[in-house]
Amino acid sequence: MAEAVAESAEAPAAVRHAEEVMGTVFSFDVRGGDPDAVRVALDEAVAGLHQVDEVFSTYREDSQLSRLAREEIGVGDCDPEVAEVLELAAEAERVSDGWFSTRYRGRLDPTGIVKGWSAERAAQTLARVAGVSGVSVNGGGDVQMFGAPEPTRAWRVGIADPLRPGGLAAVISAAGVAELAVATSGTAERGAHIVDPRTGKSAVTDLVAVTVVGPRLTWVDCWATAAFAMGSRAGLAWLESLPDVEGLLITAGDEVRCTGGLAARLG
Repeated sequence: MAEAVAESAEAPAAVRHAEEVMGTVFSFDVRGGDPDAVRVALDEAVAGLHQVDEVFSTYREDSQLSRLAREEIGVGDCDPEVAEVLELAAEAERVSDGWFSTRYRGRLDPTGIVKGWSAERAAQTLARVAGVSGVSVNGGGDVQMFGAPEPTRAWRVGIADPLRPGGLAAVISAAGVAELAVATSGTAERGAHIVDPRTGKSAVTDLVAVTVVGPRLTWVDCWATAAFAMGSRAGLAWLESLPDVEGLLITAGDEVRCTGGLAARLG
């Protein structure tokens, strides 16, 4: 399932793996620790992602989420993770004043939080392995990082430029922090898929992409979606109000707007 690679005498051994699940690819990069123990934890993390897909899929009529949305079962009849995700989604809705929503076209749909939450949980599973010094889990372009890949090098994440295919708008560095997450919402790859909760229709704003940086992928994924729906002016002001969060917003007119503390994370 995974391949161990010793990159240099100084660098910790690396275990890497890519898994197709939830309609995207989750990429794992784990540094340090006993390779056999890391593989066991990696198997657990991957199995957890597939279980999440089975429970929360809106495309499976028999998933717990689909049955819950049809009111065939209650939250108490579901796996404990369902109640956990619904509580997190409700908190995201509260903090964003409803700009992040758990409903889509009138139907219960917390999937906007599920990918980030599940990637963060997978990364935590691997970070708990004894001796592991660095973990990066990339779920479809949204990344949760712990530790560092090498003693003298930090994790870095390139942010794609939505207006210049193949180019980078910025590079985010995790230098100096024990955990960091990066999530982007926009129209470049998936089109107008972000919904304005007030209208139930695709969000029409001046933005093409919003990248949010913070400690936990669960939250920055939600905040990127909410800020995109708000538009550049309100979205930037709201992100500035959140603790331990930075943002980069790109408008259709090729204007880049950043929160005040983002510069400290560029590199």
